[in-house]
Amino acid sequence: MNDPAMKTRCPWALGSPEETHYHDTEWGVPLHDEHTLFELLTLEGAQAGLSWQTVLKKREGYRKAFAGFSPEAVAAFTAADVDQLVGNPAIIRHRKKIESTISNARAFMETAAAHGSFVQYVWGFVDGTPINNSWTDTSQVPPHSPLAATLSKDLKKRGFTFVGPTTMYAFMQAIGMVNDHLVSCFRHNEIKHAKR
Repeated sequence: MNDPAMKTRCPWALGSPEETHYHDTEWGVPLHDEHTLFELLTLEGAQAGLSWQTVLKKREGYRKAFAGFSPEAVAAFTAADVDQLVGNPAIIRHRKKIESTISNARAFMETAAAHGSFVQYVWGFVDGTPINNSWTDTSQVPPHSPLAATLSKDLKKRGFTFVGPTTMYAFMQAIGMVNDHLVSCFRHNEIKHAKR
């Protein structure tokens, strides 16, 4: 089973090479890096109403446009930067989502300062331990959860936008707070038993 083509994957990962690569290397892996947390928070918010494939194809464009996802740099963006970004075809040119990324960078830094780091803040919602689910079929995977709703509410209170419960559940899946790989997927056990 060393041939990647022969491995069983979650069905959503089969739509494109980008999705397969993301599924195999990132999705569900517990993440404890501030910049990457900000990146995935931004990308999940950008996805609202769109496909994940669309977002992944523009990921490099986002990295260049948003200073490598440095919250400190993005927090300093101005209205002129927003106007320029709205014209950038390398990203999703949605003014509210662009403005949200900048205001979220400021809220991200404030939250990190209040809790020692954003890592400590967000992982505190699961006491630092990923939730390992045991779904056998895609239809069992929920679009959101009570915990995602709690996280969403707390983020909104802190000034974040584009952080609804469904977006936050996707974020929790992406950063490995929740392991929602199907039990038949080769990544399920790899992530479940990986050493921190």
